Amino acid sequence: MRVAAIDVGSNSIHMVVAEVESDGRFRVLDRAKEMVRLGRRSLHNGRLSAETMNAGLRTLAAFRTLAQRQGVERFKAVATSAVREAANGGDFIQRVQDETGLRVKVIPGREEARLIHLGVSHAIDLGDEPTLILDVGGGSVELILCQDGKAAALHSFKIGVARLSEAFVDGDAPGQQGMARIERYIAKPLDPILAQCADRGMRRVIATSGTLLNLIAIAATLRGEPPDGQLNNCVATADEIAQIRRLLSKADREERLEIEGLDAKRVDFIVVGACLADYVLRRVGAKKLVACTWALREGVLLDFIARHRKGIEETERFADVRRRSVVRFARHLGAVEAHAQHVGRLALRLFDQLKDALRLAPHTREWLEYAARLHDVGHHIDHENHHRHAYYLITNGDLLGFRRVELEIIGLVARYHRKGTPKVADPAYAALPQSDRRIVRALSALLRVADGLDRSHYGVVRDVSVMRRDARLVLQLATEGEDAELEIWEARRRADLLQKLLAVDIDFRILARSLATHAA
Repeated sequence: MRVAAIDVGSNSIHMVVAEVESDGRFRVLDRAKEMVRLGRRSLHNGRLSAETMNAGLRTLAAFRTLAQRQGVERFKAVATSAVREAANGGDFIQRVQDETGLRVKVIPGREEARLIHLGVSHAIDLGDEPTLILDVGGGSVELILCQDGKAAALHSFKIGVARLSEAFVDGDAPGQQGMARIERYIAKPLDPILAQCADRGMRRVIATSGTLLNLIAIAATLRGEPPDGQLNNCVATADEIAQIRRLLSKADREERLEIEGLDAKRVDFIVVGACLADYVLRRVGAKKLVACTWALREGVLLDFIARHRKGIEETERFADVRRRSVVRFARHLGAVEAHAQHVGRLALRLFDQLKDALRLAPHTREWLEYAARLHDVGHHIDHENHHRHAYYLITNGDLLGFRRVELEIIGLVARYHRKGTPKVADPAYAALPQSDRRIVRALSALLRVADGLDRSHYGVVRDVSVMRRDARLVLQLATEGEDAELEIWEARRRADLLQKLLAVDIDFRILARSLATHAA
C-alpha cells in the first residue's frame, strides 16, 4: 500500500509519500512542501482569508495529483493551529473535501505534540537521556518532555513564529529592546515547563520545524560547515544560537536576507525563531540544539501504520533507530542478508581480539558492524564497482540517527572492503581528519579479511580466533570440517592492509574438527 501523509500547517503544507509493506515496514518515496502561510493575519483576526484558502486549496489539489500519479491509495491529512483557531476553519475543511476529495482532520495541540514525538523518535535515537523536543510552527509551539525515549509530558502554546512576528517584528532591526519584548511575552507560558526541564537535567534540545532547522543551518554555515541538505542530527551549540540572535537583533529585513544560510522564505520569522530557541536553551541550561527533519507529517504516517497494522515487525525487532535504518536500507537495495550478517559476525570477532593492537575505541565497533551489513549494497547499481557505489549509497541514503562524519566513515570502510586500500588520492578519504583516517584504515582492514573469509557466501568459516606466534599472527578458523581453501585464498589476498597496520605476517590455519565444533 502507498500512503500519503499531509500536514496543513499555519506556514507550510507538507506531504510525505511512503510505500508500506504488509508487516508495517515502509520506505519514503517522495516529499513535497509549499509555504502557503495559511495563518497570515488569521492568527490575530480569527478568520482565514479568501486568498490564503485558495492558495491552500491549489496546493492540496496539486499534492493529491502528485500522490495519485505515484500510486497512492490512502491519504491521511491533519490541520493544526491556523485552521483549528479560525472561525471559518470548518468552511475551509469542507471546501477541501468538496474540491479535492481529501478529508482533513483538525487536531488539538496535545495530539500535534504526540505525533511530533512519534516522528522524532523514529529519526533520532532518544535513548535514556532526558530530552526536550521543541517544535516551533507558525501558530503554535510544542514542547515534548522525553524520559527514557518516551513522551513524559506534552504541551502546546499559541506562540508560533507567524503569530509573534506579526505582533512584534516589522522590517526594521528589532534591537535588544525588541528581543526583550518577545522574551517577556513568551516567558509567562513557557517558564513553568522550562523550569521542569531544567530540574530534570535536560541538556539536549531536539529542534523540528522549518524555522529552527534554518537556524541550525545558519549556524553550520557560519562555522564553515554548510549542511548541504544533510540536516538530520546536525548540531548548533547554545553559544552559536545566542550569536545568531545578536546578529539578527541588529539586522533589518534587507540585512537579514544577506546572512549566509538563511532561507529567504524564513526572513520574516527567523528573528522570533532565534529568540525562542535562545530563550529555551538558556532557561533549560542546554548546551546544544539538535536538528530533526522528521516531525508531524512523519508522525502522522507512523500513526496511520500503527493503527492499520497489528505491529511494525522491524520496529519491534530493532529498537535502535540506527540499526533499524541500516537493516531496512540493506534490504531495500537487495543486499544478501545472510552473507552480510555473517561477514559482520566475523568482522566483530576480529575487532574484539585486535582492537587494542589497532588502537580502536569501543564505539568504533558499531561502525564496523554497519559497514559490514552494507558493504555489498553497491550491487544494486553495478557488480564490478559495487564497492565504490556502496560508498555513494551509504553517504546519500538518508540513513537515520547518524551524524554526517559517521556516515562518511562507514561508507569509506565499505568502499575499501575490496580492491584498493585507503589512499589520500581519494578526495573523500583525504577530507577526513587524521584520526578518522586511521579508524577507516583499521576498520577496513578487518572488513577485508572478514569478507574474504566468506568468499563462497556459504558460511563455511564459522568462527575465527587470533593467536600470536613470534612475529606472526595466526587466524585459526573453525569450519566444522568444511573445505575452506577458497576462503583462505581470498582472505590471504585481502590481508595486506591488516599486515601493514600490525607490522606482522598473517597466516591462516583450520582448527581440527573437534576443536572447530567447540569454538563454533
